[in-house]
Amino acid sequence: MPVEYLKETPSQTAGPYVHIGTLPAHAGLPVRQNETLNVVEAPGEKIVVEGIVLDGSGAPVKDAMLELYQATAKGEVGDATIWARAAAVFETGEWRFDTIRPGALEWRGGRMQAPHLTLLIFARGINIHLHTRMYFPEDEAAQAGDPALNRIEQIHRRRTLIAEKIKDGHYRFVIRLQGDQETVFFDM
Repeated sequence: MPVEYLKETPSQTAGPYVHIGTLPAHAGLPVRQNETLNVVEAPGEKIVVEGIVLDGSGAPVKDAMLELYQATAKGEVGDATIWARAAAVFETGEWRFDTIRPGALEWRGGRMQAPHLTLLIFARGINIHLHTRMYFPEDEAAQAGDPALNRIEQIHRRRTLIAEKIKDGHYRFVIRLQGDQETVFFDM
């Protein structure tokens, strides 16, 4: 007898209420628990990553929400994976993570990945979250051998994944959803 599978339900955009369920304090609701979803308490070098999500016309996506996944300072993932969530400030579209600098981690086959943050973007008009990475500008040597970066055939587009260093421990990362400098998004 053939196996019957359920049909996939259709995707929907994040909608105007996504922050109520995922970041109630950001939506102005009282929270019973400590909501520290954008601050990482883990051993390692403390860093600040801030940025903005821009639409195709260059305007801030003020309702964007980002999730961060990263390795520990020692390059560990799995049960040690660091996770955080942040929403854009509605007036400016700016977002921020207080985290630690991740270590390099192993890829399939033992190849090493350069230190990076994995970011998922949720916002109006996006049916399925977008998946990108943020690399650090001082890690050029490690980036030269990074298997994910090397999968990007248009070499000039790789720079869309490199953050700007504002000062020691402080980085800025602009995510462009469309246009000439569109950020590289992964289907991983």
